[in-house]
Amino acid sequence: MMISHTIGGMMPKAKIAITIEHDLLRGVDAEVGARRFGSRSEAIASAVARELDHLRRTRLARECAKLDVRAERRLADEGLTRDAESWPAY
Repeated sequence: MMISHTIGGMMPKAKIAITIEHDLLRGVDAEVGARRFGSRSEAIASAVARELDHLRRTRLARECAKLDVRAERRLADEGLTRDAESWPAY
């Protein structure tokens, strides 16, 4: 069951339960202990946010890699000669 709540006017948050390997938890606890994060929840939320951002960016890169550079260039250049004829001389 998810419980949503808001703390101090911040974005609503959902309480969840996760299962995590002991080594990962020790790493999270070390970062919290070094005061890089205020809590385990903050550390894990930050890691999830970074991973989601990374996935969005790599998806864009993968989609761009599918583009045919020559075809895109032809589309970009299409009509340039025709347009150039109507431009004033400089």
